[in-house]
Amino acid sequence: MEGVAATAGVSSADKQNEATSSYTYWVRGATQDAAPLPVPKKLTSEDLNNQANNPQTHLGSAWNRAGTWEEKNLNKWAKDRIKELLISVGSLEYSGGKAEVSEVTRCSGDAFLVTVRNKKRVGYTYELTIKVQGEWLVGAEKKVIKGNIDIAEFSFGELDDLQIEVSLSEDKDLGQQDKQRIKQDMKQFLQPLREKLLQFEKELKEL
Repeated sequence: MEGVAATAGVSSADKQNEATSSYTYWVRGATQDAAPLPVPKKLTSEDLNNQANNPQTHLGSAWNRAGTWEEKNLNKWAKDRIKELLISVGSLEYSGGKAEVSEVTRCSGDAFLVTVRNKKRVGYTYELTIKVQGEWLVGAEKKVIKGNIDIAEFSFGELDDLQIEVSLSEDKDLGQQDKQRIKQDMKQFLQPLREKLLQFEKELKEL
């Protein structure tokens, strides 16, 4: 009788606490098709040595270890290098004269290096004006003639389609036929200029 009385004597407060503290949870049973759980592997001394000798290459600044977006301005290096390369083209010989690049008077644009998720990408956009000076046989005498080569805006990967425009600085003493001949001669600078810009593009990618 005492045992029965103890069971019947549970207070309503105890029942309420029991109700509020109960919860339901689900357990997914393992099946035969389920993938096995990964088994932890203890690193050996050889594994640790391999990690030390082959660290993951990190690009970008030291502070950007997460590999988020980072852009680096390369304008000064790029402009100086473009001018240096184009001046080094040297002179071209023609049947009626010769000419050389004397100065890069305009080099407008931008060059950059972008690092995203530990991968780098380079790019640039430029417009150029190049001064050319040479001597041509006009009639029975040689004349010093100056001209300009203008290269319209071009970007990374577009050098195969590079085009130039040639103009003469002083042509009032030249006949129309001589003007056209000298302009055609100056247009032969296209290929050596393209080769120098391809060299610039290669060096930019290797930065």
